[in-house]
Amino acid sequence: MRTLRNIFTILLLASSFSLSAQEDKEAFSMSAQLRSRGEYRNGALFPRTEGELPATFINDRVRLSMDYKRPNLELKLAGQHVGVWGQDPQVDKNGRFMLNEAWGKINYNKFYIQIGRQVISYDDERILGALDWNTSGRFHDALKAGYSTGINSVDLILAFNQNDEKIKGGSYYALGGQPYKSMQTVWYHYGNNTIPFNISLLAMNLGWQLGDENNPSNRYMQTLGSYATYKKKAWNVNGSIYYQTGKNDKGASVSAYMGSVSARLNLNPVWALGIGSDYLSGNGGNSSKVKAFNPLYGTHHKFYGTMDYFYASGFMNNLNPGLWDNQVSTFVKASKKVDASLTYHYFRTAKDVYFENQKYDKSLGSEFDFQINWSIMPDVKLMAGYSIMLGNKTMDIVKGGNHKSWQDWGWISINITPQLFTTAK
Repeated sequence: MRTLRNIFTILLLASSFSLSAQEDKEAFSMSAQLRSRGEYRNGALFPRTEGELPATFINDRVRLSMDYKRPNLELKLAGQHVGVWGQDPQVDKNGRFMLNEAWGKINYNKFYIQIGRQVISYDDERILGALDWNTSGRFHDALKAGYSTGINSVDLILAFNQNDEKIKGGSYYALGGQPYKSMQTVWYHYGNNTIPFNISLLAMNLGWQLGDENNPSNRYMQTLGSYATYKKKAWNVNGSIYYQTGKNDKGASVSAYMGSVSARLNLNPVWALGIGSDYLSGNGGNSSKVKAFNPLYGTHHKFYGTMDYFYASGFMNNLNPGLWDNQVSTFVKASKKVDASLTYHYFRTAKDVYFENQKYDKSLGSEFDFQINWSIMPDVKLMAGYSIMLGNKTMDIVKGGNHKSWQDWGWISINITPQLFTTAK
């Protein structure tokens, strides 16, 4: 099968890299990941209506990663197969296998350049994140260059996308691949693990093409902001602020912002408490500008409730009134191998909600998220979670469904990540 042929090809490459590493006393490593997750969805992502039956399934990620290093050079290849149990026929001539990472990195003194398919993740993953919760994860085809002194770091990211090798039409980009035509991003970070205060600055310019190949037009949106952390003794405090301007992927003018702040207090080695608030501006009134903040390519599952009602899934009825999410969390480390958390979210819209000439309350309701993690062994982890959403009439308008119907979601996952082999330098 095609999938087996691809795996065999990767293993051949691995053996050649390994021989090279052994001969030159350089480093080659190979690791694998098998992650299976069963889910019970009875109102996840979107609220269900009365009488709708729950959905159940098991998804899989099988990933093989290889990393080759020698002085001033690193090469990484990571292939994966993702899907749902039963999705593929027993006899499959068109197996699904793809590379989610394939990049080379050249180091020179304090500089580096990295080119190819790569995960781009910064800070708390609010704007750019790996999206590891998703079965397939997220990657970008990009060039990244950087400079670091240990306490000061700066990265430049450049991307230019096409959905095919063009014969005509200039540089027109038809949607179907990456969600943007071009990206230019600068990220600066001050700090490291030895000092309590760290801060990052981000400036991103995203480009889209509208029209068609005979009459393309470019639109650009800028996202500017900062993320800061403070860690000392029992306290861990962080916050971020971002602003967006320019034109979005529909060609509309944008003026939007978001802010977040959170704090965690470790009471003792077992118990910790957390509190936080996220505010993302929304559309409202008769303004011609888009005032709804777009968190772009972040890992939204981490922030706005694990049932993924917000930003991991869309709003309804052409509404995007923004979000004000206030959270309170309790963390417990029962042993060296077992920990758990319980988080309460209270959701409100950032703007008033008007629908069919009626004004609705800003309150959307509450969500409870519980998760427990058990490290069975260093490379085997069992995780499970359960969440409930208690929405209201406004939730029905902005997300659909029926708030009088019980909404809940449960899951259990095993993550196996063995280091298959490695060669020492």
